[in-house]
Amino acid sequence: MDFSSKITENFSGVISIKQNGSTIFQMAQGFADMPNKVPNAPDTKFGTASAGKAFVATAVLQLIEKGALNFDSTIGDILSFDLKAIDPQITVRQLLNHTSGIPDYFDESVMDEYEELWIDVPNYRMRTSADLIPLFINKPMMYPRGEKFQYNNTGYVVLGLIIEAVIKMPFDAYLQAAIFAPCNMTSTGYYEMDRLPAKCAFAYIYDEERDSYRTNIYSVDAKGTGAGGAFTTAGDVEKFWDALIGGKLVSKEMLEQMVSPQAGEDEDGDEVDYGYGLWLFDENMPSFCGSDPGVDFVTMYDMERQLSITILSNMDYDVDEMLEELYEMAAE
Repeated sequence: MDFSSKITENFSGVISIKQNGSTIFQMAQGFADMPNKVPNAPDTKFGTASAGKAFVATAVLQLIEKGALNFDSTIGDILSFDLKAIDPQITVRQLLNHTSGIPDYFDESVMDEYEELWIDVPNYRMRTSADLIPLFINKPMMYPRGEKFQYNNTGYVVLGLIIEAVIKMPFDAYLQAAIFAPCNMTSTGYYEMDRLPAKCAFAYIYDEERDSYRTNIYSVDAKGTGAGGAFTTAGDVEKFWDALIGGKLVSKEMLEQMVSPQAGEDEDGDEVDYGYGLWLFDENMPSFCGSDPGVDFVTMYDMERQLSITILSNMDYDVDEMLEELYEMAAE
């Protein structure tokens, strides 16, 4: 199969397709460091934006299975700071499936650009989940808890804070101990943008006025939070899928819940294809994705075919369309 025929010249990143434990296609294209002409490579670490929600959800489900939390635990009982107008009866389940109604610091239904967040608040101050609290704490509820599904970044910031309240350690340190280390995901972590480790790709945004590219260092949080921001590689994403689907991170029963619709219906009365931290590409095909200025990421796993496709890009690119095209070829 000529998978490379689906990849355009302007793609910058890494693509990996794995089936039945073997890599059937992998390629790297473009530059991790454009001015210095450092090429992207299979082991390059890429920012993944909201993809980290899958890791946070997995960690929360682990804590539920251990009895440290339950789906009906409420934020009012767990968190110690003043919630103001936020409903203290919002549950962990409602945060996981985006039905909480909690005020969203970045409401993607009304805000076009993530960079708009930093007009009044410097992004370099955003280095923990708690740093984002001032961006939503004084806002009203978006709708009564449990009323409907609406994708919500604050919900996962709060899940990160819940992990920290229960475990008494930074959420990213807990993810390292509970997920990344057990999966041997040695190239995955939450890094500060001004202290990136080796083999990280810079993310590039095209500036139409100057006809040139700039990095996204002033466009995103200085360090990822519960809402997203992990750096990872294609190989580490595949290790995560193998461990998750293989029952090494959560039980088979919990995995079935994670990859089944959990969000109810949307405003049009249609069932939402979202489980816990995972979108459902199709039946038995969980996926997760992320998009930030200069960052586009998507991965999916066909549980029947034992087939995964992972796309990481350090430029704005329609990775969803590419995923569909590659999957059609791989599933033939």
